[in-house]
Amino acid sequence: MLPTEKKTTKPNQSSASRFPPTQRSTPIPVLSSNPIPSSMVSAIFTSLAQSSVHALSSPSKLSSSLRTPVGIAKLVAPGRLIRVSNRGLRPVCFFNAGEEKSKTKLEPKESGLDWPAFKRWDVPWEWPTVSLTSLACGISFILTGFVEVETLPFLGIKFEQLSLDEKAEILFLDQSLTTAVVLGVMYSITKSFGPLPEDIYRYDFKEPFNLRRGWLLWAGIGLGSAVLAIALTGFVVSTFNGETQEREADALVRLLPLIGSSGISTGLLLVITGVLAPILEENVFRGFFMVSLTKWVPTPIAVVISAAVFALAHLTPGEFPQLFVLGTLLGFSYAQTRNLLTPITIHACWNSGVILVLTLLQLQGYDIKEILQATQ
Repeated sequence: MLPTEKKTTKPNQSSASRFPPTQRSTPIPVLSSNPIPSSMVSAIFTSLAQSSVHALSSPSKLSSSLRTPVGIAKLVAPGRLIRVSNRGLRPVCFFNAGEEKSKTKLEPKESGLDWPAFKRWDVPWEWPTVSLTSLACGISFILTGFVEVETLPFLGIKFEQLSLDEKAEILFLDQSLTTAVVLGVMYSITKSFGPLPEDIYRYDFKEPFNLRRGWLLWAGIGLGSAVLAIALTGFVVSTFNGETQEREADALVRLLPLIGSSGISTGLLLVITGVLAPILEENVFRGFFMVSLTKWVPTPIAVVISAAVFALAHLTPGEFPQLFVLGTLLGFSYAQTRNLLTPITIHACWNSGVILVLTLLQLQGYDIKEILQATQ
């Protein structure tokens, strides 16, 4: 049998003329005139389908294998080499297109004005809880004092006949019990919403001098600002208010007999005004009330509202401007650091400083009551 003469097929001129020279594919020569079996065609498409499925997990491997003409040549039986265009086959996968786009999305950068003092807390409770807790704290404060007053005669203790040191001890016990009862009521109600966010009722001694959240750094800034702001407020009030009001109801005036009377009395007063009172008031007015308000109003407005309530709660109308300024600075310092150590430190230093200054003046022979009256 004579060998069969191999024939080559010429490319279709009409189809080749449809494309410009730059995009015209290279002619595909076939080395044999025998047609490609359908089973082999099926194998080719099956292999391509498997590669496409594999592209879901590793699309780069499919792209690299299909771009190379040898990758296609291996799919055809030996002796039936098919040349493909140098452009190759480029797979398109739409399943993870959004994922790739999201990975390249730029993260928003924090601006220089994005300070914690202007951010709100993530408060887990609603307005009824705020009202109930505030009412419960007020009632527990009043009831604790009432129970103490009624208990002293029952125990045979007459407060008027006690010495100054004994009175200071009674006041210390009174403030300790009041602080424990009020904070216990407040924590028992709000802790039921636990676990609470980390920045609610937060005490953190770490990084005291951090620029953004350093509790000791911002306590110093707040204390210095408080001294200047309250002094300026007192000057403005005394300038526009010519009448001098009596301060008999002022708690500080009621403590005057104990100031400087003895080391025990002065020490107990420092603990009462410099430790117990700041812990109680800052937890209630800043740690709970101000934080709760940020659920509905911006943080600066919550600071102002809580400062007004803080000033009114002291029941000294003549000292409202100074107390309001102090409460505002305490609120902003707490909002900046999200750490109760900051306002407690400012409050403690302010109260203790007042007691120490009045004690020194008393030891020098000055009339403290007259000085306090003149500063009104």
